[in-house]
Amino acid sequence: MHDVLKPTILQQKQKRRIRWVWPLLFTVLFVVAVVGLILVKTAMMIVVIGALSALVVWFGFVAFRRFRSGRAASAAIFALLALFLFLMDVKALQIRAMGAMAAKMAPPPTTVSSVVAKEEDWAPILSSVGSISAVEGAVISAELAGTVSEINFENGAKAKKAEVLMKLDTSQEEALLRSAEAEAQLAKTDLDRSRDLAMKNVVSSAELDSAQSKFRRMNAVVDQMRSNIAKKSLIAPFDGQLGIRQVNVGQTITAGQQVVQLTALDSVYVDFALPQQNVSQLRPGLEIEVGTDAVPGHEFKGKITAINSMVDVVTRNVSVQGTLENPDHALRPGMFAKVDVVLPQKGTTLVIPGSAVSYAPFGDSGFVIDQ
Repeated sequence: MHDVLKPTILQQKQKRRIRWVWPLLFTVLFVVAVVGLILVKTAMMIVVIGALSALVVWFGFVAFRRFRSGRAASAAIFALLALFLFLMDVKALQIRAMGAMAAKMAPPPTTVSSVVAKEEDWAPILSSVGSISAVEGAVISAELAGTVSEINFENGAKAKKAEVLMKLDTSQEEALLRSAEAEAQLAKTDLDRSRDLAMKNVVSSAELDSAQSKFRRMNAVVDQMRSNIAKKSLIAPFDGQLGIRQVNVGQTITAGQQVVQLTALDSVYVDFALPQQNVSQLRPGLEIEVGTDAVPGHEFKGKITAINSMVDVVTRNVSVQGTLENPDHALRPGMFAKVDVVLPQKGTTLVIPGSAVSYAPFGDSGFVIDQ
């Protein structure tokens, strides 16, 4: 009886081991396949989610059966596998949801505009940058020291040539002038008397020469005093626009102290430089076009009026000066300017708008639409 039962018990144990090993092996293989599908991001995400859900239910059912039959160890293994697959199923659902959202968030198509490229007569240009300078400009300064007694201009006003801008106190010089004029008058009287006496041979020629010398010396003193008085009045040397004054009435200033800046703005210079290889193409009279950020969208036209006789040995550039008419005084000395020298040679060129050009360090490019 015992001999008969032993093989049966052994067979049952072997069957139980086989029954436990095959589901586990199948589970491992399935998990590997699912992980591979998720990592390569295939389009079979829906199939994967369905398979995972079915496997979670099946493993959960097997774990429940094993737990009811008293096999707690195998039931725990299947329960852990069911939990692991459930988490994978949730992660797969999240990945699918993220993919759907990413597909909906695709950028809208870019709106572009196009133009028809045309052939036009195009004059070659030489481009450079430069600065605006004044044709006539000066800083009015005091030639002599003194105290400011009058200021006859307003800040930023226009001045006419020979207009008196400022006066210094000349009371002391005027008193000295009157004294010198009196001395000169006395010297003239003495000279006249000496001449009369010399004609009568009463005085010597030496006394007559002394009287003439004194008369001339006193006249020189008078002229010097008048010159000093004139120098204490500041005169506008040319027509122009005044800046902001640097002195006030009653202020004592020194010789050479700046008072106000005067600039003629009806026409201005533009100073720029070009490489030495362009020297042969330059000559006075060539047309130039000048633009500045201070007046956007407006081009000022002028002509080259001077080319420097030497090329800079450091930069190998030649300095060029052009003259621009500036009737509305929009250009001011010191402004930055972009200068284009228009060369007389013209040729046919395919022209596109500047906004159609893509600028890059490795080269400029544009897009062509094929029809």
